[in-house]
Amino acid sequence: MARDLIVASDPEDLSRILDLWSLRLSALARLRLTNQASAECTNLFAVLNAIPPTGSAANLASSTVTGLLSVLRARVHYWAGDVRGYVDALAGLLTGCKAKARAENGALATAEANLSMWLERSARVCLMIASQLVEMKDYHAAITLLTPLCTQQLSPRTDAPPVPSPAIHSAVARIYLLSGNIPKAAEHFKIVASCADVEPGTIAMNTALFCSASGDWQRAEAALREVLEQDPRNYTAMNNLAVTLLAQGKVRDGIGLLEQAMRASPASVLSAEPFIFNLSTLYELRSSTAIDKKRELLIEVARWGGDGLRATCLKMPSS
Repeated sequence: MARDLIVASDPEDLSRILDLWSLRLSALARLRLTNQASAECTNLFAVLNAIPPTGSAANLASSTVTGLLSVLRARVHYWAGDVRGYVDALAGLLTGCKAKARAENGALATAEANLSMWLERSARVCLMIASQLVEMKDYHAAITLLTPLCTQQLSPRTDAPPVPSPAIHSAVARIYLLSGNIPKAAEHFKIVASCADVEPGTIAMNTALFCSASGDWQRAEAALREVLEQDPRNYTAMNNLAVTLLAQGKVRDGIGLLEQAMRASPASVLSAEPFIFNLSTLYELRSSTAIDKKRELLIEVARWGGDGLRATCLKMPSS
């Protein structure tokens, strides 16, 4: 649809064309058609960089759509396997966002909405960088990056005291769990539980993760089932629940749970490498016929997984 509308659009309507390109590239990325997304994004920016920054083109430089396209352009490095290049590209975007925020803050006549936009965009880029640092197992750097974001200013140009952000505190706590620092994780989880605007599902998920790290698998299972009662299509909670069932020796129950999720929404779960890895592991633990089940899983992954999926998550033998 986006492609057809791009072709039919007025060439002078840059805002609409870039909006449609953003939609198309985001859809390709969500479908994990990363090779095609990379090629089209590279070609798009080759054209954009050749447009003189005057008139309407200059006004688009700070738009939300252009910001999203810049993130997708940075993502091309990740799809190509250049994770450090991806981090460097995001760091460049973050530097630009902070510079824009400082400029807006210094211009008293500028609308507060512009300043808020650049601050929010900076925070989002920080989260993306932190996510990549976690994937690289550089937990200290991720925590250092996110800690200043744990409190948020409701209005950038007032003296109102900052309030804690439940989402960021939860993220920092979960990184502490990954690094093995359970006491620090408990501190941040406690702050989240004290927030007035936190969702019950967030508290339950935090409880499940903390109990799993502490080895209290029964309590973790109960918390995850609470999450699924509130949101039956929360496949992250379902995947985590399968892990708690495995830890309690309930391999058959774990397989049934993940297969249920696979039947309910194959497009969602069969593009998630942790889900596929866990199901493959459970198949291995259940019987000696695991290779047959994993071949069936391979067929389904080929239908839904896209070209960005790492085949090693299937744990297939090399010969």
